[in-house]
Amino acid sequence: MRRNRVSYSKYGYIFSLPFILAFVVFSLYPILYTAVIGFTDMKGIVPKPIHILPDPFQNFKDLIFDNPSFHKSMVNTALLWIMNFIPQIVLALLLTAWFTNQRLKLRGQGLFKVLLYMPNIITASTIAVLFSSLFAYPTGPMNSLFQMMGWSDSPINFLQDKWTARGIVAFIQFWMWYGNTMIVLIAGVLGINPALFEAAAIDGASGWQIFFRITLPSLRTILLFTIITSMIGGLQMFDIPQLFLIGGPDNATLTTSMFIYGQAFKGSYMFNRAAAASMIMFVIAAALSGLLFYMMRDRDAARLRKEEKKLKNAAKAAVRGA
Repeated sequence: MRRNRVSYSKYGYIFSLPFILAFVVFSLYPILYTAVIGFTDMKGIVPKPIHILPDPFQNFKDLIFDNPSFHKSMVNTALLWIMNFIPQIVLALLLTAWFTNQRLKLRGQGLFKVLLYMPNIITASTIAVLFSSLFAYPTGPMNSLFQMMGWSDSPINFLQDKWTARGIVAFIQFWMWYGNTMIVLIAGVLGINPALFEAAAIDGASGWQIFFRITLPSLRTILLFTIITSMIGGLQMFDIPQLFLIGGPDNATLTTSMFIYGQAFKGSYMFNRAAAASMIMFVIAAALSGLLFYMMRDRDAARLRKEEKKLKNAAKAAVRGA
């Protein structure tokens, strides 16, 4: 008897349709509209006719070559991301090695993971208020601690020093996100074949040897995901610097997202320049992501693919010659 085959693929398209529509309306269209605005003279609150500039790339040239504030915001963004990501990934890797070590068999891991992840679910405004109170001048917990320990005879205005302000913002970002990075890395370790660890333990490998020879190489894809998502998040850093220090002191914590916000919604409302800055950051993020993909690629797999391609080409040439 002949059976009629039922195709369920259409239901997949139906279920994904709401997401596709939401993405097109709320993400794709704004991105394309922003890209177009970057080539125009759109500015001001009152709607005016929009025209493409005689030199379409004028807004981009002004930002790249003639805008010190944009240059400073890019430097600050890079510094803040590097200052928070390096300790973040180091601590997350150490905690991952600790929690996934089968020899230790730690008790209460779930509680520790919840406590370490908790800063990530606290709202940015709450954290900004908390640290503003901690480093308040002239009376605040940190000033009281410094005077009690004899480290300072007079109150210190921590938030008026550029590098101190940057360090505090970087610490807040690190404190908020290391728990999230740890959870992602632990999930990656749990996906590794346990037989590899068992074989290494039987051969007498130490915990550090297992971590550096088996765990880290197997986490290449997860590490790539972590670095790229952290980099993109760092390039979009806005809430903590804005709510905590409003870019101060002397624009020491001014990030590119804050610069874009200021261009679009403060002063002269230069939407065209804000859009151009957004597209510049988009290109930088795409270029850095591509570079990371290239640097962290599986070289052995790429070499095998090249050899297979050479063999196929040689086989085709032999067939043609025959």
